[in-house]
Amino acid sequence: MDKKSISRLLALILAVAVLFTVFEQFDGTLSTAQSSVSYTQFMADAKAGKIARVDVQGNRITVTPQSGAEYTLTSPGDIWMVEDLREAGVQVFARPEEQPGFLTSIFISWFPMLLLIGVWIYMMRRMQDGGGSGGAFGFGKSKARMLDGSQNTVRFKHVAGCDEAKAEVQEVVDFLRDPSKYQRLGGRIPRGILLVGSPGTGKTLLAKAIAGEAGVPFFTISGSDFVEMFVGVGAARVRDMFESAKKNAPCIIFIDEIDAVGRQRGAGLGGGNDEREQTLNQMLVEMDGFETGSNVIVIAATNRPDVLDPALLRPGRFDRQVVVPLPDIRGREQILNVHMKKVPVGRDIDVSVLARGTPGFSGADLANLVNEASLFAARRNARTVEMQDFENAKDKIMMGAERRGVVMNEHERRNTAYHESGHAVVARLLPKADPVHKVTIIPRGRALGVTMQLPTEDRYSYDRETLLTMISIMFGGRIAEEVFMNQATTGASNDFERATHLARDMVTRYGMSDKMGPMVYAENEGEVFLGRSVTRTTHVSEATMQQVDAEIRRILDERYEVARKLIVENSDKMHAMAEALLKWETIDSDQIDDIMAGREVRPPKAYDESKSGGAKAESAARAEVSEARPSEKDEERATSSDAAENEEKRD
Repeated sequence: MDKKSISRLLALILAVAVLFTVFEQFDGTLSTAQSSVSYTQFMADAKAGKIARVDVQGNRITVTPQSGAEYTLTSPGDIWMVEDLREAGVQVFARPEEQPGFLTSIFISWFPMLLLIGVWIYMMRRMQDGGGSGGAFGFGKSKARMLDGSQNTVRFKHVAGCDEAKAEVQEVVDFLRDPSKYQRLGGRIPRGILLVGSPGTGKTLLAKAIAGEAGVPFFTISGSDFVEMFVGVGAARVRDMFESAKKNAPCIIFIDEIDAVGRQRGAGLGGGNDEREQTLNQMLVEMDGFETGSNVIVIAATNRPDVLDPALLRPGRFDRQVVVPLPDIRGREQILNVHMKKVPVGRDIDVSVLARGTPGFSGADLANLVNEASLFAARRNARTVEMQDFENAKDKIMMGAERRGVVMNEHERRNTAYHESGHAVVARLLPKADPVHKVTIIPRGRALGVTMQLPTEDRYSYDRETLLTMISIMFGGRIAEEVFMNQATTGASNDFERATHLARDMVTRYGMSDKMGPMVYAENEGEVFLGRSVTRTTHVSEATMQQVDAEIRRILDERYEVARKLIVENSDKMHAMAEALLKWETIDSDQIDDIMAGREVRPPKAYDESKSGGAKAESAARAEVSEARPSEKDEERATSSDAAENEEKRD
């Protein structure tokens, strides 16, 4: 029987005892209920000869009248009562007072003390155990959950898209399996491994796979579990966690989101006695102190390595930093294959095409893509998930869900069509623009229309011409409204915001201005003090900032004129694309090719929503050819600035 069961049994016994005592007292009270006959009336009846017998038992008087039922009285202490009853001829009998039994007397005398002792023991155990959710003596207990080798079924084969990261941590697995292989040559396995990467790249899964491959206990805890409202709790939990880990060595400790407790010291207002800093100090001592635990490897994960304390990152603590990046096209294909094993897919599925069409997707994004595709297939009662389901899911994730309930009048629909046509035409005419994949005037998300571009390959940096091209594309929507609709709407607000931000970064951060030169004019945004919300450090004069603003203005004006010239010179293509959008609401790259070539626009590819799985080979081949066009290759979605935003939205 565990402690929890014992505590529950003890509480039940105490509750039964209390109820038993209360009912006994209640029953005794009822049994000693007084009669309505007064003592005076009783004595008058006795003198009148109406009483046959009286039984005296202490202060209790039981009266048996000549006629009627007997009743009970309490003696008022009348010393002449027996003499008066004897003179009246009443038979008086005396009985000894009832004495409680031995066990009853012990229970009555010791029950309050036993009750107090039981309650005290119960509360002490709850406090020591933490009471299930934390108690006075359980605050310092670690909240780390342990998985032994048999419970952890995750292996490296379940982790895809990060081959370099898996190769980095393979040494840890080999060390845990055979420590002597490294120790006989004087080698020392890294005490700590920091997994760094964007959200959803699989850091937690990789750490779990390390423990599963090595077959060792795996302690997992979040960085926020160390922080409590009481001083010293975090440090105590760190000590308890490492003590438990040393008892189960060799083992792995995994701390998720370590930035919650590992931020730079001195970055707040708490001073040296800040609870979070105490927790960090204890973690530093446990990882590399006088009593460093052997064969205990700490693996931490974060997507904010810039805010971590330098003492935490030095060799001896976290010796190795492993970057878990966003997967490339091969990694995305591997991840899709892993998730598609759980889904019945159709014969027309081409994983390589899906991988090319989902650039910048993390592992979590790809898992969500497969799930959304299966939901689309379920809505049409299909037995398999087909390629069109994945296309619909991809559009929903990239552009947002369709809002067909939004009712727009014809004038606003036409304005939206010209707006999106402006983006698309400028993107097709400029040399370094990404190919236009799809244009729609169906409201999606918070946008009334969307122009989506997909790059031909994965990108890791942008040149000056590409950024200038992106600014021109952003201006295409407003220019089309002015030229063809003779109006300016609020739909271009997001375009202007992104274009201005991109031009400012080109001048102040990227050094892409001939006039201002290769110098950084941006404000210092790297301070962690108070979460970067208070400090503003400017290293340039006011006159220089005026020159920066003038240069930004010049870049924006030049790119605006470039976009306007292209739209005015290609007005026939603008009209054709707008009419196609008004007719079909969504056009793809094939139809855009027809418009730009001056050919008759082909109708959109039909897709029978009622058909279920098991498409024919012909339709599968057509879907593969359609998806494999160069315009449907990789899109860069995740970069350090708004230069990475490649889809044009109209809010």
